[in-house]
Amino acid sequence: MTELSHHLPALQVVVPMLSAPLVMLLRPRGLAWAAATAASLTAFAIAIALTIGVLDGHDFSYNMGSWPAPYGIELRVDAFSALLLLVVTGASTLALLAGRSSVDAEIDPQRQPLFYTAWLLALAGLAGMSVSADAFNIFVFMEISSLASYILISGGADRRALPAVFKYLVMGTVGATCYLIGIGLIYLMTGTLNLADMELRIDQVADQSPTLVAAGFITIGLALKAAVFPLHVWLPNAYTYAPHGVTVFLAACATKVALYLLLRFDFFLFQPNLAGHDLQFAYFLMPLAVLAILIGSAVALFEHNLKRLLAYSSIAQIGYITLGASLVSLTGLTASILHIFNHALAKGTLFLAVACLATRCSGLNLSNIAGVAGRMPWTMGAFVLAGLSLIGIPGTAGFVSKWYLISAALGEGVIGGLLVAIIVVSSLMAVVYIWRMVETAYFGTAQADAVSGEAPAALLAVTWTAALANLYFGLLSWLPVTLSTSAAELLVRQVP
Repeated sequence: MTELSHHLPALQVVVPMLSAPLVMLLRPRGLAWAAATAASLTAFAIAIALTIGVLDGHDFSYNMGSWPAPYGIELRVDAFSALLLLVVTGASTLALLAGRSSVDAEIDPQRQPLFYTAWLLALAGLAGMSVSADAFNIFVFMEISSLASYILISGGADRRALPAVFKYLVMGTVGATCYLIGIGLIYLMTGTLNLADMELRIDQVADQSPTLVAAGFITIGLALKAAVFPLHVWLPNAYTYAPHGVTVFLAACATKVALYLLLRFDFFLFQPNLAGHDLQFAYFLMPLAVLAILIGSAVALFEHNLKRLLAYSSIAQIGYITLGASLVSLTGLTASILHIFNHALAKGTLFLAVACLATRCSGLNLSNIAGVAGRMPWTMGAFVLAGLSLIGIPGTAGFVSKWYLISAALGEGVIGGLLVAIIVVSSLMAVVYIWRMVETAYFGTAQADAVSGEAPAALLAVTWTAALANLYFGLLSWLPVTLSTSAAELLVRQVP
């Protein structure tokens, strides 16, 4: 490994973190966007370099300030965190490349440097949560990303974002507090905050009752952050009223990082050290996952606002991720982690297409997009392709993770057959709510005052890049499948 590659885990966080205050000083129009996009592109390039290193068999470990773990702060990158870094930095980069016209329309030019500063802080926080090997520093990065996300969601012209952010803030604070209480309990028992050291020491604790309490606090805290049903109530309004570029960014990766942490803590810390905790985890998570899949899809069937409809669809897709994890098997975890990647692709593309529609439609209700396909064929083409991936049509990325999930469920006997039926039914429900939008756009009667013309070329190019990625990773899925399988093996290896 070269000297530079050794520092890549730190640079993954440092680049957006140090770029944020510089962006705040850039007042000329467009310069703040250019600097933020350059920082995000650099972070994406670092994530790619880390992924290449992981695929070559390297697990990166970096000691901040040269203080060795567990005394100093450690950053670690393995297959699981590498996949998350690709999702986070890729989503940020695509959203920034696509979102300039949206930001110019929704954000006061004088406030744009502050807006892009918050964006880079959110990126740094999410990346930091993905690479940190220290439980308290995960909390620090969690708060950085959360506070920045509140600013991003409320930064648009729609004042309905303010109560949405307030609900998000309250629930996010409760979640962070629960997480911190759990970490405090584990620190009292082990005297360490380093995750690897914590894993070794917690087994030596005589009374494991505090560990069980800590597991409850941490699970609830991270489930709130991940919008796991029924702790999802902050998500629909946050996605609906946020600026379009922000929705693309956060919908693709914010809840995924919290799910990553939830799996990390449970499989590395609690299942190896609490007798029967794997069954507790399955019995707790599986019913909630099934309810999320069915109720999220059912509500989406009756929504008329495109962003709110896709937000409830996200709740159902989070259910798929938690359902795979609840099987506590290699194939189930592979499906769960793979769906983190594939859902980010599909949902990010759908919200990019919605951002395209917003440039020419008077609103984002179904009635506002009637007949829009005739005026915006390229936009609707990308929307249809991403919708097919969300449904899980063969040849798209979404099909690969659903295939793994069905394969995992079939290995669970009678209950597995029931789970497969639920997956199929929910996929049919996805066909219905995606078709509602497609039918209105292609066969509806356009409004008399409808604006003609496609979305701006830059926005459309990014949208189609993301749409084609759904097709590419559906046909050539080696990269996400390899990373997901390696990550699942790491998690399963810890289960006794």
